[in-house]
Amino acid sequence: MENWITHFMEQFGYIGILLMIALENVFPPIPSEVVLTFGGFMTTYTDLTVPGVILSATIGSVVGAVILYGIGLLLDVERLEKIIDRWGHILRVKKEDIHKADSWFDKYGYWTVFFCRMIPLIRSLISIPAGMSNMKFGMFLLFTTLGTLIWNVLLVVLGAILGESWEDILAFMDVYSNIAYAIIAVAAVVFVVLFIRKRRKSA
Repeated sequence: MENWITHFMEQFGYIGILLMIALENVFPPIPSEVVLTFGGFMTTYTDLTVPGVILSATIGSVVGAVILYGIGLLLDVERLEKIIDRWGHILRVKKEDIHKADSWFDKYGYWTVFFCRMIPLIRSLISIPAGMSNMKFGMFLLFTTLGTLIWNVLLVVLGAILGESWEDILAFMDVYSNIAYAIIAVAAVVFVVLFIRKRRKSA
């Protein structure tokens, strides 16, 4: 897949970068770190510039995020309530649980979107719960763009600095991703444990 991505980018330049990043947001298995660091490397031997690569990548990221945000709007809380009405007794989930999760995202969602835009895989998927919670589109766009811009600037600049050694950053990104996923997994386990304890006390 990596060879196909880099060949596509070399062939279509800024448009190729924009399309690859937009597709990466909708189809997370495409690694943004490959697209961005190789895009930075391309500035060392083509007419592409670092600001141009960053701009095209950021536009592509935001377009992809908006698509997933729209999907989230279609899977809103009311639809989830209908699912809970039918299957909640099996899933052991109540409507109140959905409302609490929705309220939490309403309160902390903006910063969650901002920071998650800098975590591989999660950076794409976070747009769905943002849409589901009906996050204000303007604020979603702002925090998505800010988080995306930081991520893009970092990786594109690193790709330009490393040049032909751009792939060296991928090994570091694997470590970074694994650490981030481990932290998220631990936080999820703690949340579930606290949630279960609270449910048992109130039962």
